[in-house]
Amino acid sequence: MRVVDSHLHLWDPWDLEYEWLEGPMLGRFAEEELFEEQLPGVSEEVAIFVQAETVEHAFVDEVAWVDEIADAARVVAIVAGARLDRGAAAAELLERLSEHERVVGVRHLLQGERAGLAASAEFVAGARLVADRGWTFDACVRAHQISDVTALAAAVPELRIVLDHLGKPAVGTAERPLRPSAEWLRDLHGFAARPLTHVKLSGLPAEAAGEWSPEQMTPFLDAALDAFGPDRLMWGSDWPVSSIGVGYQAGARARWFRAVRDWSASRGVSAEALFWSTPLAFYGIR
Repeated sequence: MRVVDSHLHLWDPWDLEYEWLEGPMLGRFAEEELFEEQLPGVSEEVAIFVQAETVEHAFVDEVAWVDEIADAARVVAIVAGARLDRGAAAAELLERLSEHERVVGVRHLLQGERAGLAASAEFVAGARLVADRGWTFDACVRAHQISDVTALAAAVPELRIVLDHLGKPAVGTAERPLRPSAEWLRDLHGFAARPLTHVKLSGLPAEAAGEWSPEQMTPFLDAALDAFGPDRLMWGSDWPVSSIGVGYQAGARARWFRAVRDWSASRGVSAEALFWSTPLAFYGIR
């Protein structure tokens, strides 16, 4: 079985500057640490690195750092950090990022931004620059912001957008699981109605603070399948974020892999597509 981890983070707070790392997150998670978390029963494993939210002035430095360890970490492509609402500065940043061959897309982390930013004129202008390069956009939002990304998809229909972590729905915990909300289901289907959109089956363990069960996650995975169909789904580990609850949990990456693999088999979803060909096609990797 071949696997593309479509959502992998790497960071080193002693090499780059971050403002959000604290507690068990505040440590080095890079190629050596990832080596200890290889997936079981996999014949080939590669990954898409997704920006780990360095401070803004270090976005290019982060890409250069990942390039240095990419072979050891089996990173075949990079989704770089960018602020798309910066006008000429955004265009300049995209030009600098294009000097790195592994860059295939960008992520402007939206989950902490004001409502409506993704649909603003400034953001749409930046998103058009991304689309003009043939790059992708990773949308990391909370559930109430999904409709903003749908508006972005309508404004820039040629932009390939993937919704990270299913839009971060409230999932509860293993002891107190929640069902998918009507609002999240509505907005997920609204986003999926745009033809170039995809979704990552990733990040749900982090939304449960690491306390989750496969049965708890099944309704959310089913909802994604119902909205997007089997050909616009991709698996991601969200390592190491989804491996950290109150402390780092060794083996959590493999546990999420097994849960989604078993779910996909039970639903007749092609493992080759979910874990390999769909993410490669979306990110334009050959």
